[in-house]
Amino acid sequence: MKSLGSSYRALVLGASGALGNAFVEALQADAACVEVVGLSRSSQPAFRLEDEASMAAVAASLSGPFHLIIDATGALTLDGRGPEKHMGALNATQLARAFEVNTIGPALLLKHFVPLLATEHRSIYAKLSARVGSISDNRKGGWYGYRAAKAALNMVLQTAAIEAARKRPHLVVAAMQPGTVASSLSAPFVPAQDCLTAAQSVAGLLGALDDLPAQAAAHFVDYKGASIPW
Repeated sequence: MKSLGSSYRALVLGASGALGNAFVEALQADAACVEVVGLSRSSQPAFRLEDEASMAAVAASLSGPFHLIIDATGALTLDGRGPEKHMGALNATQLARAFEVNTIGPALLLKHFVPLLATEHRSIYAKLSARVGSISDNRKGGWYGYRAAKAALNMVLQTAAIEAARKRPHLVVAAMQPGTVASSLSAPFVPAQDCLTAAQSVAGLLGALDDLPAQAAAHFVDYKGASIPW
């Protein structure tokens, strides 16, 4: 990345997933990035999206400032259940889990990790979202819980961007659509040959983030750098 200077520090949350790991590898290969910290439920220290205390403990163990934080957490299939295809498949437990993992957990990560970002220089907080979370772009229906959780996540990011800009005027907050990436998340729905590789997606996303201006509002972009309507 070029916009963060020649000695930036990066943190990847959800580093054990396909995209999270690809972010770690790409940032390690960037000569301008002097440190990459990758955290997940299997790292040391570890955090869980369902356990705020673990998030707080991990954040407290780190020394800032960081200039780039990537939140690559989230899940489409939860507890062995994929997204609902029709209204009759809705149930309270599955909806609650979708929000727990895709909205509430990431919101609490914002709470604990945004304070680690630099205040005097450009910094970026980027969260994997999904195009299906766009209300105005929804033309197919289905996937109720995942869509709703990602739409709620986007509102959390927009609200956090407004507040965080008061102390960090050079901050970029972004919701990112990675495209359909070959991974355990996409495997049940899309053949691997029709997907991007994680490395291709991450290269595009990092390039898109590099070009985004700081502002008191969140951006919603895809891996090609194109804006997505909220």
